[in-house]
Parts: sequence; C-alpha cells; structure tokens
Amino acid sequence: MDNTRETLIEIEGLYQIFGPDAKNVLPKVKAGASKEDILAETGHTIGLQDINLSVKRGEIFVIMGLSGSGKSTLIRHFNRLIDPTAGKIKVEGDDIMELPIKELTTFRRHKMAMVFQHFGLMPHRCVLDNVGYGLLIKGEKRAEWKPKAVDWLETVGLAGYEDQFPSQLSGGQQQRVGLARALCTDAEILLMDEAFSALDPLIRSEMQEQLIDLQENLQKTIIFITHDLDEALRLGDRIAVLKDGKLVQVGTPVDIVLKPEDEYVRAFAKDVNRARALTVQTIMTADTSKLEGISAKDVRDSFPADRNHAFVFNNNAYQGVLTKQQLDDMQDDDLLETALIKVPTVRRTNLLQDVIPLSLNTRFDLPVVNKQGELKGRVEASKLADVLSP
Repeated sequence: MDNTRETLIEIEGLYQIFGPDAKNVLPKVKAGASKEDILAETGHTIGLQDINLSVKRGEIFVIMGLSGSGKSTLIRHFNRLIDPTAGKIKVEGDDIMELPIKELTTFRRHKMAMVFQHFGLMPHRCVLDNVGYGLLIKGEKRAEWKPKAVDWLETVGLAGYEDQFPSQLSGGQQQRVGLARALCTDAEILLMDEAFSALDPLIRSEMQEQLIDLQENLQKTIIFITHDLDEALRLGDRIAVLKDGKLVQVGTPVDIVLKPEDEYVRAFAKDVNRARALTVQTIMTADTSKLEGISAKDVRDSFPADRNHAFVFNNNAYQGVLTKQQLDDMQDDDLLETALIKVPTVRRTNLLQDVIPLSLNTRFDLPVVNKQGELKGRVEASKLADVLSP
C-alpha cells in the first residue's frame, strides 16, 4: 500500500459500554476495571475500549477478530448506526459525532455505503431496483439511475439479471447484487460487515478476487469485517486485530504473519500457510518504472542506473526483460525483441503459492500487471523468500 496516502478516517479514544448508565460506568472502565468486573459490579458490558486507529484514503482496511471481539460493533460506529459512549469519529477531519440528524442522513447517503453479510436485499424488488435503491432514496429519477445500475450489474458479472428477483439468485449472485448496490451510490467509503462469510468457499474466493480486481480501478476506501485470517490477509492493505473490544495490533498482512505483537495474534498466525494466505500485493514493490520502445536507441538513456535489468513495454504491452549487459552489447538500431528474456507476468491477486515456481525459474524480478496489462510493480525473489521462511 502507498504510505503517502492521506488519512480519511480517524477513530480517537472510542469506548462503547452497553447498559442504561454507561456514562457513569465509563470512569471505572478508563481506570482499568476488567470486562468481567464491570459486568459483575454494574451489569454493563464493555463493547469497545479505547479504540484508536486511522484509515487511509483508497485502502482496504480489515478489522478482524473472533466472535464477541467487537468488530461488528466497531464498523457500525463509522456511520453512527451506533453512537459511542465516548470518543471521536472523524471523516476528512470533521467529527461526525457533531453532525445534526439531517446532515448525518446526508452523510450516510452520500459518503458511505454498506454491504451486509446476509445480502440485505428487498425480496419484492427486482435486481435492477435493488441496485438503484440508494440513488432512488437520494431523489434521482429511475431514468437517471437505471443506466448506472445496469453498468454496475455488468461490472459484477450479472448483466442480463436486471428483471430477476433475489429469490431466483444463488447466494453468490445475491451478494454481487449487494455489492453493485453499494457501488452504484458512488459513495467513497464502503463498509463490508462479514460480507462474504455466508458464501460457499469457492464463491467466497471468487468474490474476494473480484473485490481486489474492482479496487484496482475504483480505489474506494473499504472497511472490511471478517473473523477469517486467510480472508483478512488476502484482502487487507492493513489489518486491525480486535480481542474483547480492545485493539491488539494494526499492521500489514506481512506484519501480522511475521511480527505478531502478542500471544493472541501469534496464535492466529502460527498455523497460517503463508503461501496460500498471502497474495502478491502483500509483498510486491510498487515500482512502475519501465522501458518503452522497439530499438536499443529508444531505451538506452532511460535504463535505470541502479538496476541490472528492466521490464520492456511496447504500445503499453509487456514484451519481456532486458538486462543492462545485453543493452550495452547492442547497436542503437538493434531491435530489442532479439535480446528480450521472456519472464512471465503475475497479478496482484495471485497467491504466493502460484508465484513460487515462476520465481524459481528466473533470476529476475517478476512484473506485476493489472487486467489491462499495465505495470503496477515487481516481485523480488528475496522478499518472497523472507515472507515464506519460518
């Protein structure tokens, strides 16, 4: 993930205490009383305790933990479906706790959209009307939002399903409708609460891959809740681990696997098959430097001084790898194609297990490209070895 991205959402000193006298119980919690003691003494339940985190614009931020950890409670604070007992929730620097109800409603409709675990579709409305519902309640006429809804259905692989009803769709198809509905609102922030956990494993994997593919182009800010570490590692630019309402670690997927900060996270990570859980995006170097041309003269002055090889593109299409030594041995009018080494490309969504044999069969970095064939980065064998070493 690009660490230069600006912070979009900040959670500061967030507490959630469930019970009729939460405000008066709060000082006991802040003083360090345990969850068990608070329940026994006051009958109140600590849902969240001193949560501090920031989410960067355009990242997939995963919040994970076991049942009862507070993750679903936390996501409902981002759009104030639940108000905290104490704390601030800032979006673009503005504390949404201070928004009056009318402005809060506008904020929810325009800034955030939610994708639910059990789809949340309206059974009496056809697929098209479900997708366009968010724009309908914003006041857009059907003629205005219909083309957008049709486009999003096509994007999630459901072109032609506009007139079907939710009951006629499989679980995976229903979740695609839910995702299309959230995207159709053009909200900058997507809240996804266990969005894929009700799906069969194969469909779940397909949805995860589709979300990563979509994110390459959309660059939404996505808050994703899951209890599944493999899912968190596959999707997250960063992951926050919750336990009993407390934040125990925030880090990249590689941080969580290689540098667990306590026994709870270590227990999660110890049995992970890293090659099957981590994707190319978790270890790739975000470097889009490349050579473009067809002859040695075209690229001689642009070869990176600190590299012994570079990726060659022609008309935005990847051609192969050229070494510095090969280029030095060529005449200006020699064609590059005569010297290129065919090193295969990989995608950000590829699991590391699929990349290992490709890396072993070459001494060069592997180019990472998107669906359109555009260069997004490279995979270095040394980083692959580091993350896979026990």
